Amino acid sequence: MSTEHTLDAKALEELEKKYDSALNTRDNGPLLKKIGYWATIVFALYHIWTAGFGTPVDHVHMGIHLAGLYFFIFISFPLIRTASSLHYKGPSMMAPGNVPLYDWALIVLSMLAALFLWISWRGFTGFGLDIPEQTLRQGNPTTTDVVLGTILVISTLEIARRTIGFVLPMIILVFMIYALFGPQMPAQILRHPGVDWRQFVNNMYFPSEGIFGITLWVVSTVVFHFVLFGVVAQRMGLGQFFIDNAMMLAGRYTGGPAKVSVVSSAFFGTISGSSIANTVSTGSLTIPNMKKMGYPGHFAAGVEAASSAGGQITPPIMGAASFLMAEYLEVPYTTIVIAAIVPALMHYIGVISIVHFTARRLGLTAYAKEDLPRFLAVWREGWVTIVPLIALLMVLFSGYSPNMAAFMGLMLCIIVGFCGIDKPATLIIPLGLLGFIFWKASPMSGAGFSPTIAGVLGALTLIGSLHRNKRQDFGDLLDSFHVGVQYALAVGAASAAVGIVVGVINTTGVGFRMGFMVTNGASDLSMMIAPMLDWMPIEAFSQPSLQQFISLVLIAMACILMGAGLPTTALYIMLVAVATPALSQLGVPPLATHMFVLYYGVISEITPPVCASAYAAAGIANANPFRTGMTAFTLGLGKLMVPMVFVYAPTILIVLPEYFTLGSFLQVSITCGFGIFCVGAAVAGFLLAPLRGLWRFSFVVGGVLLVAPSLGSDIAALIVMAPAIAMQVIASRAAAVPAQSA
Repeated sequence: MSTEHTLDAKALEELEKKYDSALNTRDNGPLLKKIGYWATIVFALYHIWTAGFGTPVDHVHMGIHLAGLYFFIFISFPLIRTASSLHYKGPSMMAPGNVPLYDWALIVLSMLAALFLWISWRGFTGFGLDIPEQTLRQGNPTTTDVVLGTILVISTLEIARRTIGFVLPMIILVFMIYALFGPQMPAQILRHPGVDWRQFVNNMYFPSEGIFGITLWVVSTVVFHFVLFGVVAQRMGLGQFFIDNAMMLAGRYTGGPAKVSVVSSAFFGTISGSSIANTVSTGSLTIPNMKKMGYPGHFAAGVEAASSAGGQITPPIMGAASFLMAEYLEVPYTTIVIAAIVPALMHYIGVISIVHFTARRLGLTAYAKEDLPRFLAVWREGWVTIVPLIALLMVLFSGYSPNMAAFMGLMLCIIVGFCGIDKPATLIIPLGLLGFIFWKASPMSGAGFSPTIAGVLGALTLIGSLHRNKRQDFGDLLDSFHVGVQYALAVGAASAAVGIVVGVINTTGVGFRMGFMVTNGASDLSMMIAPMLDWMPIEAFSQPSLQQFISLVLIAMACILMGAGLPTTALYIMLVAVATPALSQLGVPPLATHMFVLYYGVISEITPPVCASAYAAAGIANANPFRTGMTAFTLGLGKLMVPMVFVYAPTILIVLPEYFTLGSFLQVSITCGFGIFCVGAAVAGFLLAPLRGLWRFSFVVGGVLLVAPSLGSDIAALIVMAPAIAMQVIASRAAAVPAQSA
């Protein structure tokens, strides 16, 4: 297959570092670099081991995870990121390993603060201290607790700032000020008794709330493992297998390279927790080919960015937010996956329809047949790379814990990609995994694998061990562990910091106060607008309906703004804590509420000016970054419209029996898909023939009316679009006559 690469592997790695802060790190001295590298391997192996053999109690496991974050971030991310601070300048007494002494002090103090709960859980005596056990200190922290808790809060804010920037720490500081100065709040509705610093630290430091709350627990027991799985699976060969299959599926159609970008990014999104990694991995192939075929650079980059950002809403992983959602809602994981299928499909319908009609307008063709990969060759070489994904999904959908599913997926990635009969020493790993599987199926393990699951997993392990495809070196495996930990640093730091927001909301009830403010503001606006629309006897323009719609728009805007620049899991945690109370006051079902805030949060990934995925794609395409961001946002219009459907017609989520009927589901989902398709045609300016002026506007209006889930709006949409459709048919036939004559 002939492809034109504008960037080699090294350049792509540098590009990913530039736009993904998790990889743009300080160059440590030779000794510290080796120590840091092997420490990430140990950190990854610890999490893999605990996923399979049992996680320590919460304060121990979260303390170890947080201590690791502090160590890796403070040695890797400078106080102020400049070219000089990232570059190694040689040995120095003031900066051993190119890490300043103040960062070493922060490492020691913050790691001590993270591990002290473990050390002092049963009480601690020594160094002049006599600290009672934790249950006696809950609500009445000792001076040592306050000092170490203060260090923990400051260090957590600092690692969030160093990894993802100022925005999240500034938001958290606002919440902290609100908690501490509640009685001084200017608005009566926002006032509360407030807490002093001692009580604030108590709430943030001790488990169950704050930093050591559910956010850090889920990230350290689930999210980390799936970030690691995505990296290892991609480097093991699954990413290339997805791209090759996308080429075969979509490359033969009009605008082939762009459709390959959409399909491959959707496939890759099922395993990846990073939209930037998705963009760079698939975009290195698809963007140069789109440009070669005739797409403008900004459009080619925008397609890749919008498609890759869709990975964060694509089941089963959904940027690891699906596991958090299941935890928060206390529903089976499968419920979240099923609910997410149709909405994710709507996003890709929007992107691919714009791509298709743009290709038609520009007269772009498909790939030449000889440029497409051959089915037998692709599957002969790559079939085995899907074995880990099959195992992971089977364990997940069988009701076992997500961390057990990640354990099996990771172990099979290692076996498929790095172990084989041509390397006899490596067979100890599949043999060990077989022993583990059958131990889990035995009565000794308690609630372990069923005989069927154990048999299938054992068979997959044998298949992964015995296949004859090429294996990679274990050095590549260790490198993938290292990169996986690097990816997880920003997610972990942001999620730990967001725990402070969750703690403040639980302490002060500010979420419900903000919800009341949103609904009150929407009520005032709707009362101003409703009289202007009295002449239209339509329920949607009544004052209560307008109030609900305006409330949803305000919440959506807040989600987009607050989610800017945050990893998917962190933005989801924060937005659920802040926006859920407001949506609950509107009577929105909890599942629809959580999906609503997730969708509008991840839209920030393709919303200028903070849209790292679009900027990374622009770097590959050598295109204008801001224009690329605007193009990506336009291509993601499906993601922008669909969350409103969750609210007005939760039947589209399938899993809510009180709303779901087959008839309502089909009516809502089919008309929503057609509506997004029509809006896509309007954005591209082409359907059967060029769409211009009033006819183009009628398709926008008609598409939005089709997305709106009601029979009346569907009929209105057909009336609005009928003249434009008729004109398109006439124009298409007129264009075909000269072509036939010629």
